[in-house]
Amino acid sequence: MLVAIPKEIHPGENRVALIPSFITSLTKVGFKVQVEAGAGVGCFYADKAYEDAGATIAPNAEALYSSADILFKVRPPEPSEVGFLREGTTLVCLMDAFLRLDLMEQLAAKRINGFGLEFVPRITRAQSMDVLSSMAAIAGYRAVIEAAELLPKYFPMLMTSAGTITPAKVFVIGAGVAGLMAIATAKRLGAVVEAYDTRPAVKEQVESVGAKFVEFDLETEGTEDSGGYAKAQSDDFYTKQQEQMKAKVAAVDVVITTAAIPGKQAPVLITDDMLQAMQPGSIIIDLAAERGGNTEGAEAGKVVEKYGVRIVGTTDYPSRSAVHASQLFAKNITTFLLNMVKENEFSIDLEDEIVKGALLVHDGQVVHEMIKPLMAQKGE
Repeated sequence: MLVAIPKEIHPGENRVALIPSFITSLTKVGFKVQVEAGAGVGCFYADKAYEDAGATIAPNAEALYSSADILFKVRPPEPSEVGFLREGTTLVCLMDAFLRLDLMEQLAAKRINGFGLEFVPRITRAQSMDVLSSMAAIAGYRAVIEAAELLPKYFPMLMTSAGTITPAKVFVIGAGVAGLMAIATAKRLGAVVEAYDTRPAVKEQVESVGAKFVEFDLETEGTEDSGGYAKAQSDDFYTKQQEQMKAKVAAVDVVITTAAIPGKQAPVLITDDMLQAMQPGSIIIDLAAERGGNTEGAEAGKVVEKYGVRIVGTTDYPSRSAVHASQLFAKNITTFLLNMVKENEFSIDLEDEIVKGALLVHDGQVVHEMIKPLMAQKGE
């Protein structure tokens, strides 16, 4: 079977789904690998590096798609790419399925086997396939680097002949993978770091990477689902949370927000009223901007200034670290595929918890339990 890797065409996307060093992992179990010309240019992998590793080069996307049995991508296919897909192809990528219901229909119509890597279950056996965690760690790191660049202050404490510079104060909201990496990075840069999460169970993790865990007077039972993700809460919960958070954000220099709910708009945690209470020159890095943002007024892909506070809605942090992002992505996606290979034969085993959890479209139908109800609502 031929595994194909196209060049990503989403504007500004520099990652590639497979790097040369992982090709042998596929060829040694019987796969052939083909790469579109220039697919690795955004992360400095030349076509020759792929050829030297055992891949062949397709001159363009149409030629690649027409021969692919399995297609690896980073982002979901654009409309032009869907047109190239041939019936029966297995597609593996970050599918963004909740917001791409039309794509789900198109894939079902072409009888594509569509896997969404963001749906890989968070179980021990699947840790090496967890693309979301790999990319979130990069986002958390890059968020702090950008905050340090934009903040009109030093991060570390400095004692100089001209006086003492006090360290920057950083507040991280959400202690998932991105939040923990942000905490660790800000701490390494010398900031005083505090963090908050609705899940009290993460307190130990927050403290282990050098931050003080902030606790608000809120009911925290039922704030985490079985997969370890934060669950959406009531409007009353968010109102009380905002009231207690206002004093905290007013006292810091940098706020990094990471709160996202799978399949839903991000909860607004920092209101316009809270922005007015913040110090002019403060920075908010809103890692949930692509889903509406945790900050009132945040805009995806833009830097917005309100009341002297800059709200950063950057959405492409992994792409800005394309070399390592592609390396991690390649490891995740390769391991995911190899999990479906038994005795050098590829098969989609619906009894496998990982396979079933990530399979969105199969045999002409949208099959994922979280997506099927949305498709039904769309058809009404």
